[in-house]
Amino acid sequence: MSVRNLVHLFEPRSVAVVGASNTPRHVGNVLMRNLLEAGLAGPVMPVNPKHRAVAGVLAYPDVGSLPETPEMAVICSPDDTVEAAIEALGARGTRVSVIVSDGLSRRRDAQGRSLRDAVVAAARRHDMRLLGPGSLGLLVPHVGLNASLSHVGALPGKLAFVSQSGAICTAVLDWARAKGIGFSHFVALGDCVDIDFGDVLDYLGTDPDTSAILLYIDEMRERRNFMAAARAAARNKPVLAVKSGRGDEPDDARVPGRAALVRPDDVFDAALRRAGVLRVYDIDELFAAVETLGRARTLRGEHLAILHNGGGTGVMAVDELRLGGGRCATLSPETCAKLTALLPAGAPAGNPLDLGVNAPGQRYAQCLKAVLADPGVNAVLVLHAPTATTPSEEIAEAVIGVARERTGARILTSWVGAGAMEAARRLFAEAGLPTYDTPSSAVKAFLHVMNFHRNQEMLMQTPPSLPSGFQPDVDGARAIVARALARGDGVMTEPDAKAALAAYGIPVVETRIAQTAEQAVTLGEQVGYPLALALLSPDIAHRWDVGGVALHLGSAVEVQAAAAGMLERVAQAMPQARVTGFSLQRMVPRTNARQLFVAVTTDPLFGPVIVFGEGGRAVEVLRDHAIGLPPLNLPLARELIARTRTDKLLQAHRDRPAADIDALCLTLVKISQMIVDMPEIVELDVNPLFADERGVICIDAHMRVERLAAGESRLAIRPYPQGLERRERMRDGREILLRPIRPEDEPAHHALIARMSPEDLRARFFSYVRELRHAQMARLTQVDYDREMAFIATASGADGEPETLGVVRTVTDPDNQAAEFAILVRSDLKGQGLGRLLMTLIIEYCRSRGTTEIKGLILASNQGMLGLARQLGFRVEPGPDADTVVARLGLEKGG
Repeated sequence: MSVRNLVHLFEPRSVAVVGASNTPRHVGNVLMRNLLEAGLAGPVMPVNPKHRAVAGVLAYPDVGSLPETPEMAVICSPDDTVEAAIEALGARGTRVSVIVSDGLSRRRDAQGRSLRDAVVAAARRHDMRLLGPGSLGLLVPHVGLNASLSHVGALPGKLAFVSQSGAICTAVLDWARAKGIGFSHFVALGDCVDIDFGDVLDYLGTDPDTSAILLYIDEMRERRNFMAAARAAARNKPVLAVKSGRGDEPDDARVPGRAALVRPDDVFDAALRRAGVLRVYDIDELFAAVETLGRARTLRGEHLAILHNGGGTGVMAVDELRLGGGRCATLSPETCAKLTALLPAGAPAGNPLDLGVNAPGQRYAQCLKAVLADPGVNAVLVLHAPTATTPSEEIAEAVIGVARERTGARILTSWVGAGAMEAARRLFAEAGLPTYDTPSSAVKAFLHVMNFHRNQEMLMQTPPSLPSGFQPDVDGARAIVARALARGDGVMTEPDAKAALAAYGIPVVETRIAQTAEQAVTLGEQVGYPLALALLSPDIAHRWDVGGVALHLGSAVEVQAAAAGMLERVAQAMPQARVTGFSLQRMVPRTNARQLFVAVTTDPLFGPVIVFGEGGRAVEVLRDHAIGLPPLNLPLARELIARTRTDKLLQAHRDRPAADIDALCLTLVKISQMIVDMPEIVELDVNPLFADERGVICIDAHMRVERLAAGESRLAIRPYPQGLERRERMRDGREILLRPIRPEDEPAHHALIARMSPEDLRARFFSYVRELRHAQMARLTQVDYDREMAFIATASGADGEPETLGVVRTVTDPDNQAAEFAILVRSDLKGQGLGRLLMTLIIEYCRSRGTTEIKGLILASNQGMLGLARQLGFRVEPGPDADTVVARLGLEKGG
């Protein structure tokens, strides 16, 4: 992941076209003409030894003959010449090249390497970035750049479009031009051997000319870079994605355990949601969604009210809303009373609200005002089907009038029809109100905004702290994992799997193992009755299918008969199966228990994923489950549960009390932490997990582990780096903990700000601030540990609760060249050496990551900070204005 040299790709001051041609429709000819017609301010230099000029521009026989070094090159010469062109361009100092050819991977050089690998190696030798191979090119209208093979140019605009597929790019360009949609950047990535989605997201996420980023994804090769870049970009602006391959299914015959339940597309969906990216499912929906976010991003909540003048349109909208996870707003009695007075006699007041087929504009306006005033309504969709009695434009004007009276009115519209509705739609567009051709598309637009804000809230939420009593026995669990690894197959026994879960505070039912039927009878007396007996075999995946489970056994005779029957049935149905014994456990009397399952499986791209849903024998049939990426916190665990139908089963119903949702969420977080602490776990299956009003208990569990390669990281999202915690003492002897910041530190961070003097806050934020809003504080406390770090100093306060005493943070550029620091120490703790402790820690951390330099912008009047910086070896130089200076420290060895 790097933005190195990308400025030369998106804002080149000179371009060379290697393989430029005068042959009509040749790629070298199309590229030259597109570049020249776009109006790039710098020179466009064709390279071709066979032509004196290309498209009327003087040509050069080779790269060495160019009059100046091109910042960017587009290579469209034959495959076997590309490596030499890259070498020549690299020797001249060209920073980035676009490779059009898509055949490099299919051809070999003299050493047997694929031409693609040879080209990549040549580019790396010269620190050159590559777009492609197989790239259609790119367009940046506001700088006059069209280095593409597109048949049409891009209109200027504020949207960025990034795609792997060249065919999709040309289709979208053609479609967008016809609709007058413009772009800030239009990028065809091709094969992504170097520049990929993560790199471009990093660049566009901070680009001031881009208001939203649209992605078309065929496949993803690098998960961690993408997740970090997408999360960072989504905090700044909407990021929307279309992902192809939705119908891909796992091969149940080859995929073990619960992995057979998990479709690759479901995992990708979970990853996009976790990254704050809004997923849509086709190109029309992609542009409709971004338009809605542009016009109606202030809409918040999931409760929609619907006004219409005919039953059919209202019912269609309600159906779409419920299927998409939205809710029909429940109107208050006060609102219903107002509406009853406004509607024709006898007309019901409810949601959806039928205004009557011939409703005049005044009724639309009056009812719309009443519904908007209801506190239970998050947005209103106004539908209108054409009638001969009331002009559609008149009703549109009435709706627009309400919107003008109420700044920020939460209104969407759909005037259903074709030609008769065009005038009304133009009025809405001119007034800045979102409008749609059909009720379905209007509701989908509302759902887009709803899901966008849900994803943003997941990025910005402040989770509660975990219970202080959660202190897992990590060493004990690791010893169990080591035992399983030593056995060779990595498969844990059921007692070991349960012992590992118990080490993380998850309640389990004790399980005993018998080697023979006779031993099962003896152990049964020790376990106690009634008990459950299950056959053990590494060759039988579903024991119920062969009668390998018996429940409610009440005596030694019943245990003996059940064991013998199991052996007989297996011998007949699966004579090749190896039987290793029996497991016994006491029956758990939980009358109100819901049977759930929690599983961990490993996705080939995104690594470990957590699967939750309805458990029992019919898991594969019901397929009621949701997927989340670790690490989880309590709100993420609750959201995972809410995405299943099982969520409703956990609620109270008649005389059945609600299950303990808090205990269930905590169990999911504990399993997530186990996966973080022990990445060797590749499979975990807890089924059933009983949940009722008393909490949860694991009835059955299986686990498999594998050794990790040296330096391997399996998680798509870097977890909390607990290994960076350290204990220190201030000068007054008070013991403090220095540790990375966590999202749940937000309340203590607010308290820290409240105890700062105005002068100290100005020294930190360069302006006088009294308090920080949640969104601002969330950005400070919710750190992506892959690219930024914040260490806090914390200790117990007078009330015994932890308090934050100071914080130091760095934000590092994607190339890990420079980290910019900022530090804040509580005003009443100056002189205790806390600033030095924090600065020393952040310097050590940046040096350990290989960061080249750490720097910070400091007010020139902040003599205390300047003195500390000089003591730590920083050099101080003038800042961008007279009131500031920049402190820099090189972090190379010995620096």
